[in-house]
Amino acid sequence: MQLGPFQLPAVAGAALFVAPMAGVTDRPFRQLCRRLGAGYAVSEMVTSRKELWGSLKTSRRADHTGEPGPIAVQIAGTDAAMMAEAAVYNIDRGAQIIDINMGCPAKKVCNKWAGSALMRNEALALEIVEAVVAVCAPRGVPVTLKMRTGWSHDERNALHLARLFQSAGIAMLTIHGRTREQGYKGLAEYDTIAAVKTALTIPVVANGDIDSPEKALDVLAYTGADALMIGRAAQGRPWIFREVAHFLTTGEHLPAPTVTEARDVLTEHLHDHYGLYGEQSGVRSARKHIGWAVRGLPGGEAFRQHMNTLEHCEEQLQALRDWFDDLGQTHDRLPPTEAANDEEAQGHEACAA
Repeated sequence: MQLGPFQLPAVAGAALFVAPMAGVTDRPFRQLCRRLGAGYAVSEMVTSRKELWGSLKTSRRADHTGEPGPIAVQIAGTDAAMMAEAAVYNIDRGAQIIDINMGCPAKKVCNKWAGSALMRNEALALEIVEAVVAVCAPRGVPVTLKMRTGWSHDERNALHLARLFQSAGIAMLTIHGRTREQGYKGLAEYDTIAAVKTALTIPVVANGDIDSPEKALDVLAYTGADALMIGRAAQGRPWIFREVAHFLTTGEHLPAPTVTEARDVLTEHLHDHYGLYGEQSGVRSARKHIGWAVRGLPGGEAFRQHMNTLEHCEEQLQALRDWFDDLGQTHDRLPPTEAANDEEAQGHEACAA
């Protein structure tokens, strides 16, 4: 799949992407998902507010050390000039693709008329796109955009905006199949995504409720999308990308990871995580990743509660190794788990400043 100067890997004619999720898709998580089959990953959202660029949170989000290209950074804001400046700021720090956030449903973002709230102000949304494209195009940097189907059931304007954005120079469009009003509740719909795909010539990415290889195949067939973006289903299950790729290619299910492999994958991820955040912050922020990994597994909830009492990296790592070693006494491979519900796994997909 071609995106500007970049050829993105695809399987069975479709590329597999990691969704930008604030507090989740940091550099260690993006690299983990890419090692396990994702062909492309978009960073956590970076604010366009210049006064926050020097903060520790933003500096971590703008850190792409050792990350394989193409490096895609998502930016968010409500002022066209500030968004253009944010694009240049991130390009200067290694971004090779700029993604515009018009999909975040979080109240603290939408109350400032950013994220999916921009879909209610079509003139401003188009002004932002034109400003960002104007500074990125001379630098050879493609601009992509992620949005929802609309603000509410009665205000679904994704198709109209998609046409405007393509004309303004957007190189690829991702659509989450829910309105802002839905948040992450209810079911995603794919009729809007299919209509946008039919109307546009640029690549269109389908997002929302893709949580199994079968669902991935169904969404591809229904929408005709060029790529699938997976977010919450990858939390604690980063191997979903290789599972989907295998199923799309062969029609067969890939066996679940062995308990030993899952332990080693998560241990490696934690080492990378601590390296970025340091011990104090790293131990605390790693808890959610560990909780997602053991959710629904035998004894997982009790272990999660114990994990939340540990304050040091080595304690956390050893506890994780011991728990998986105990699980390995009764299971060769990870047993099936119940899918995470919306309340548990909202994970702030493409959200938070």
